[in-house]
Amino acid sequence: MKTIGMIAAMEVEMQSLRSYIENPVKEVISGITFVSGSLQGNQVVTAVCGVGKVFAALCAQTMILHFNPDMIINTGVAGALCAALPIGSIAVSSAVVQHDMDTSPLGDPVGLISGINKVYIPADNGLSGELSACAKVLGIKTETGVIASGDQFVSSPARKEEIARTFNAIACEMEGAAIGQVCYVNRVPFCVLRAISDTAEGASEIDFPKFVKEAAAQTVTLLLTFLRH
Repeated sequence: MKTIGMIAAMEVEMQSLRSYIENPVKEVISGITFVSGSLQGNQVVTAVCGVGKVFAALCAQTMILHFNPDMIINTGVAGALCAALPIGSIAVSSAVVQHDMDTSPLGDPVGLISGINKVYIPADNGLSGELSACAKVLGIKTETGVIASGDQFVSSPARKEEIARTFNAIACEMEGAAIGQVCYVNRVPFCVLRAISDTAEGASEIDFPKFVKEAAAQTVTLLLTFLRH
């Protein structure tokens, strides 16, 4: 039986999903609580990593070393970078980028990750396709494309437009590309799955608290459907 790892940044993004786990086992490693067990007939291990790329990378590496998952899905919410993603819709990663990685004064492309010499880290095509297909079956509007991550809560329409233009990205958040980098280095298939909690037009400080729970519920419904099939 394959083990599926699932990582979210915040408790609100994981709490509901964990309530479905049968025979849960908790283990705290490096300050992160991992909850494993059976979910829809699959072996899963879940974690709430905390906000930002450092916590996300720490969590992903710890999960890989201690639980040896066959794949990792980063779930949660994101801000849209395109009009095609309204609040409550789903963004699925074809690739991830770190929009705040910038050694361009040295002649590098913006976003280049030294050591692996990549700007775009590809998500697993099969996993992305399956998650996208489940969203369509459920009637949830979905787009597949580049998801950008950085240690910034991006609310400015001008900054959102800049990230979208530079990387052709459809959504932005704060953890997925760090998890993607760790998975890439460790050769673990991954995908980022994000429900949209605020739009490309701004007003994130208003939209995010209001819609985060509703948006997170969309990812839970989708993941349960994915696991059943």
